[in-house]
Amino acid sequence: MRWWRGWPRFRRCSVSSDELRELYQDVIIDHGKRPRNFHPLDDATCTAEGFNPLCGDQLKIYLRLANGVIEDISFQGVGCAISQASASLMTLAVKGKKPEEAQALFARVHTLLTEGPNARVTPGELGKLAVLSGVWEFPVRVKCATLAWHTLRSALEGGASQVTTE
Repeated sequence: MRWWRGWPRFRRCSVSSDELRELYQDVIIDHGKRPRNFHPLDDATCTAEGFNPLCGDQLKIYLRLANGVIEDISFQGVGCAISQASASLMTLAVKGKKPEEAQALFARVHTLLTEGPNARVTPGELGKLAVLSGVWEFPVRVKCATLAWHTLRSALEGGASQVTTE
């Protein structure tokens, strides 16, 4: 298989589980060590905080909604590499989307993470977020990967209280 910038060159090519696992590890480590959009957003219109008591992950999501789209998004927090990487990848995936598109993406990611190969979601539908598909193999880590997504949903719905994964 030919790789271009870390992703399959042809969408219809199948990726072996070993290749996906290696890619998963590389991307998680990269985004865990150097998360994208990791800063406060001073002109945020929505915020929400999330906490995963199982792992100790904590984060705050900042959103700026304008003209019916997520114009900007960032986060801050501490946590394991999976929670940081998931938040980082999430910010890249939802920027520029309508809130309802972000909610639909949350549903697809959550389904993939909780149902694994039984999910009716294919990694191809998720683009770069597909690297999170490897998390389902480690059920204790699913909450780490979904924390940012639950917190995003809370921010989009008004962010009244702290979100927990419990």
